[in-house]
Amino acid sequence: MKDYDVFYFDEDLSFEAENKIINSAQKLFQDLDINIELKNQARVHLWYSSRFGGQYPKLESTQDGIDRYLISGTCLGLDIESHKIYAPNGFSDTEQGILRINPKNYKLDLFHQKAKSYQARWPWLKIIEPNSQAV
Repeated sequence: MKDYDVFYFDEDLSFEAENKIINSAQKLFQDLDINIELKNQARVHLWYSSRFGGQYPKLESTQDGIDRYLISGTCLGLDIESHKIYAPNGFSDTEQGILRINPKNYKLDLFHQKAKSYQARWPWLKIIEPNSQAV
């Protein structure tokens, strides 16, 4: 695994508030040999353009963020309080190793970058190009 994404939703949009939580998480997980990327989903629209280019809408919840992941089969989340899985696109693509663009976040160049990164780590994954067959 390259990293683990942990996210939350807090209406405090300050960098300082998010950074405080990131630092707390780093201390909490310091004994694990993994990379954890922690983000406040309420802040994504503030930095998305400078990191990835293009506009990004203000999110209203963590589920709203999951709905906009680039790859349809990765639109998955686990609520640690309720222990419920959120999978708006189901599990079929994930189970079959299919990487297809999420129509709710149609950014073809970013999709290709991410899909090829996944495929480099797990060569058995199949990239489905929009309006075409598997590559």
